[in-house]
Amino acid sequence: MLRSAYLPMLVVLALSCFVPMIYDSTIPFAKSLMTGIVLFSTYFISYYIIIYILSSLYPELVKTEGARARLNDFILYNLIFLVLLQILSKWLPSDFTPVLFLMLYLPWMAYRGTGNLFVKKEKVNRFTVISSALLLGLPILLEFILGLFVI
Repeated sequence: MLRSAYLPMLVVLALSCFVPMIYDSTIPFAKSLMTGIVLFSTYFISYYIIIYILSSLYPELVKTEGARARLNDFILYNLIFLVLLQILSKWLPSDFTPVLFLMLYLPWMAYRGTGNLFVKKEKVNRFTVISSALLLGLPILLEFILGLFVI
């Protein structure tokens, strides 16, 4: 279910990069287009890298097809939260948006999601830290790297 909502959400994210052109006429179309492509690519690639890394670090989370589906949903749920925050921040006419501070809520969401993944009690804290670092850090890193190509 979440997988079918993720790509349309990324398209809305890419389209939201054009919203600042409405209230700031100095932003060129090409820059908005490239920013949209960068953000779409960032979250699209992040999903697959995070799945690969967490599956490698915690093979017990992908032993069965049901367990793999739960891990995918866990990652998608958290990434959709970040995408929604990005969309909301694009709609606001400010360079610094306090909305992005809501990203700090993601570790709590990751911690609460460990119960659905059936992570062993002794591994919950470690899993929460690693998954939160990946979910927060990887999109930021990829956006920085891909943003270097924006004119």
